[in-house]
Amino acid sequence: MREEIKKNVSQALAEDIGAGDLTVLLIPERQTLVADVVIRENAVLCGVQWFELCFQMLCPDVSIEWFAGDGDRLAAQQNICRISGNARALLTAERSALNFLQLLSAVATQTRRYVEAIAGTQAAIVDTRKTLPGLRLAQKYAVRCGGGANHRLGLYDGLLIKENHIAAAGGIRRALETARAIAPRNVFIQIEVESLQELQVALDAGAMMVLLDNFTLPQLTEAVALRAHHAVKTGQVISLEASGNIGFDAVRSVAETGVDRISIGSLTKNIQAVDLSMRFV
Repeated sequence: MREEIKKNVSQALAEDIGAGDLTVLLIPERQTLVADVVIRENAVLCGVQWFELCFQMLCPDVSIEWFAGDGDRLAAQQNICRISGNARALLTAERSALNFLQLLSAVATQTRRYVEAIAGTQAAIVDTRKTLPGLRLAQKYAVRCGGGANHRLGLYDGLLIKENHIAAAGGIRRALETARAIAPRNVFIQIEVESLQELQVALDAGAMMVLLDNFTLPQLTEAVALRAHHAVKTGQVISLEASGNIGFDAVRSVAETGVDRISIGSLTKNIQAVDLSMRFV
């Protein structure tokens, strides 16, 4: 993960600095300053390592004192950290550092809202691959800080057989048979279904993980009942995941149907950055 963070930060700084920060030339080269970072709204903190490395790459001897850590709940107007170091370096790194912190804290905050909304049910909130290009591992880390769980990281660590895969492979049964023949042992196989009839076909074909796409609440309840009947008949416990435009207002009702997982694309896709600011003391 450290190498991924370094790559993210290096790209962000290179994008912002380019041939050099012209504005900091207004400041004496050896001047040192102290700055506080304050959050302007209630949130869950995430992104400490990205934030720190932005400053450390420009000022190796920078000092950062944290008053909270990743996953901690923050109150509006709370001082998050105090930074001491070369003034030019602090100003050059400021925007990139805050960008990481405000984005990842927003993901963690959004995730925490969903997790708390379904508290007491058996369901888990999971993310998707709908992430910002180049920041997938960072955003998925933020989901974990918010109390959610990660789905597959990419196309390489899990088979999710979706509608177009099924059509191209020749149907649910054939797709599952082929997947079992080619999948490495450490990789899960999940198949998407769009109706109760397709769910029954998937269960009969030996599916162990099923994604229920855009099911209504009554359909989800019936799907859980079908799963229970299948378990009695075969002894196999099937994992059911609800997915498809499940908003905050509906997520509790979805969880109460008895599904195991609820995937929410908006955890990483539709994010409004947390309001942060850095001010010199």
